[in-house]
Amino acid sequence: MTSLKVKLAKKFVSFVLSDMRKLVPEETSIIEPSPNSFDGKTVPEVVAIHGRPGIHILKMLIALPYLMKTAYYARKSIKSINKNPKNPKKTADKEFFHELEEYARKLGIVAVGYTEVPREYIFKNRVLLFKNAIVLLMNMDKGRMEKAPSVTAGREVWRTYAELSKAVYKLAEFLREHGYSAQPDPPVGGSTNFPLLAQKAGLGYIGKHGLLISERNGSSQRIAAVYTNIENLPFTDERVKLYSWISEFCKICNRCVEECPAQAIYPEPLVLKDGKKVYIDYKKCAEVFSKTLGCGVCIKECTFFKGDFFRIRKAYEKIVEKKRESS
Repeated sequence: MTSLKVKLAKKFVSFVLSDMRKLVPEETSIIEPSPNSFDGKTVPEVVAIHGRPGIHILKMLIALPYLMKTAYYARKSIKSINKNPKNPKKTADKEFFHELEEYARKLGIVAVGYTEVPREYIFKNRVLLFKNAIVLLMNMDKGRMEKAPSVTAGREVWRTYAELSKAVYKLAEFLREHGYSAQPDPPVGGSTNFPLLAQKAGLGYIGKHGLLISERNGSSQRIAAVYTNIENLPFTDERVKLYSWISEFCKICNRCVEECPAQAIYPEPLVLKDGKKVYIDYKKCAEVFSKTLGCGVCIKECTFFKGDFFRIRKAYEKIVEKKRESS
């Protein structure tokens, strides 16, 4: 029997994140997920189903302004698709992309990537209007995240969600003002697997903890996207080669595995019935997450959070070279 907290969480999510199919005319062309896509559950749903916050639920009051701002801009973003121009432009020049990225930086975005979305990245209960994505990263403050798990770190997580939700909406409006169509996808309850999308767009690489690792801020960032009808995006997929070594580094590091208070990160991937491989047990994660306003220990303990990206890469390359010489 579905508990009251789960019912309330689902009602809240359906209110904030409306079904895209109900917002567009029936004849609208949409991109459906693949049969192999993952199920998509939002943070409130996961916490409601698997979390056990108890008295710790009162901590949410401390982050309430950010929670409300996140929900406000998430709902506003989804509803804004009816503002798309009737006859949108389909191509853009270099000057436009320069202006777009400059505006993104003013909104707090630290990195922008461009890629085409594979259907496998679309969650089973979501759809897209456009196949091309502008992927966005926003850093979380390292000083605050160093205090994880704590109210300070939790507030920083939700502050970033709020500011990134606002930025996604603003960037979609920027695209429309210049004659293009856009579908903003806020960081909470996204339509696609954001870490995979950001990795494909060459913004970093996914670590064993399931988070994107970038050269700018390690694992301390949040991701969002704006899908657009622009056909000639300057795709950045090739940059992924710069980060592909990270997966091998994670195999010998395992710091996040050892430090996770919920023991929710597997040292070796778990193979699901459908053949998918996962490193994270989100049920275990949700319990600690719900008691700490967002936990964040896997971010704080990540080697890339604690050290310099390029020094870590040099150290890893030396280890690899020594192994080659000794073999």
